[in-house]
Amino acid sequence: MQTGFRFSLTPVKEPLGFVKVVEWLTAVLAFGTCGGYTGRNVVSIFCGGSSNDTLSAIFTYPFRLNQELLVESNTTLCNRTVPATHLVGDSSSSVEFFVAVAILAFLYSMVALLVYLGYMHVYRDSDFGPMFDFVLTAVFAFLWLVCSSAWARGLQTVKDATSAAGIESTLALCTDRNVRCEVTDYASMRSLNISVVRNYTNQSSVFFSLLFCSTRLHLFDQKYSKIMKYYYNLKLFSI
Repeated sequence: MQTGFRFSLTPVKEPLGFVKVVEWLTAVLAFGTCGGYTGRNVVSIFCGGSSNDTLSAIFTYPFRLNQELLVESNTTLCNRTVPATHLVGDSSSSVEFFVAVAILAFLYSMVALLVYLGYMHVYRDSDFGPMFDFVLTAVFAFLWLVCSSAWARGLQTVKDATSAAGIESTLALCTDRNVRCEVTDYASMRSLNISVVRNYTNQSSVFFSLLFCSTRLHLFDQKYSKIMKYYYNLKLFSI
């Protein structure tokens, strides 16, 4: 069996290779839409007759909101001295897990595509290749499911903490009489929403790839079952 590199684009035209390309692209978009994100909500404080004030609720990746300063210490708002106040919540574990899985899926997809495009003749002639691909695909299907659910919940935590209701519950001043707090300018979270949607799309690709791999393994089992049956019948005939 020759094991040299033989470049061919034919596997990409097949379901197994095409799905790996989709997985590679969605993995890139998954961590690309989250890493480096910075959002800013403008909070307007209406003091009821006196001059109004404005705050900026800034939150960045990895969304450790409890470390994001909303009001600096001894700030005067609505003629009241307000102590240092931070946003509430911490979504760092979920988004970092999400990005880590995306990076690992990106690397795995690149290696898999290299094997498909250059070593498909070795992949098809061995038992180890399809089995190893099947196991890794199953592992990533599970990881995508877990991390996407965790990040969807973490993203909702970010939205709740930076909403008008979240700011009112965080800033004690907003509960005072004749003081009203509103978020008058919301940061765009389109890229974060897309990361969650794309991740569920990637799960579909992974499950399709898993199904295709299992079909290939089934064909391998059938092939070797026929071979064993042939040799068994041959042995009986020789006796």
